[in-house]
Amino acid sequence: MKPIALITGATSGIGEATARLLAATHALILTGRRKDRLEKLKSELATDVYTCSFDVRDRKAAFAALDTLPTEWKNVAVLINNAGNAHGLSPIQDGEVDDWEAMIDINVKGLLYMSKAIIPGMIERGTGDIINIGSVAGIEVYPNGNVYCASKHAVDALTKGMRMDLNGKGIRVSSIQPGLVQTEFSEVRFKGDKERAANVYKGYSPLKAQDIAETISFILSRPRHVNIADLLIFPTAQASATMVSKKGV
Repeated sequence: MKPIALITGATSGIGEATARLLAATHALILTGRRKDRLEKLKSELATDVYTCSFDVRDRKAAFAALDTLPTEWKNVAVLINNAGNAHGLSPIQDGEVDDWEAMIDINVKGLLYMSKAIIPGMIERGTGDIINIGSVAGIEVYPNGNVYCASKHAVDALTKGMRMDLNGKGIRVSSIQPGLVQTEFSEVRFKGDKERAANVYKGYSPLKAQDIAETISFILSRPRHVNIADLLIFPTAQASATMVSKKGV
């Protein structure tokens, strides 16, 4: 079997694009909440695929799924912590507590649960790659981003802490911080308002999920003595979290 890569949030966007790209070089463990999408993706990939349907914020379900992996699937060489989302875009005083909890539970706790389950095996084998998908919101704070930005700042801090704690153990830890990527992200943030979500990406060329997938592939392709620690990636039209030129670039 090829080296095994585990991708969270593989049912759409960056996770799905990464699965399609890495299928050429890796066997894949794909996780996500939507079992039907996982099975459809599995049927379309020309590699060995094992699917696990659970919500990364459900600690018991996450640990149970990974604890019961078949023996041949336990040696995970690559962990891509991609699952994450934003809920709402409101000033702090108007924010919904359920939205706050969803962002903290998925973006922070979910990443921790998956890492806790996989890192011990990597340490035992003396090798591995962890790639955490962050955001420009983990570098800058913008109006009404409050809790989402806080959750992505936590991802940035955890990535740096992982790199320190795992130094000398043969495990590379990388972070990708994308700017505006056209995925289902905005539809989730705006709770199904497709028109409002579409307006986020009008007037310029946003990043595509494939762009981030190709960056992940590049990181993994580097020789073992090279660790791409942190990458901030914008579309050409974007200069900061809130500055976007909508002139068709």
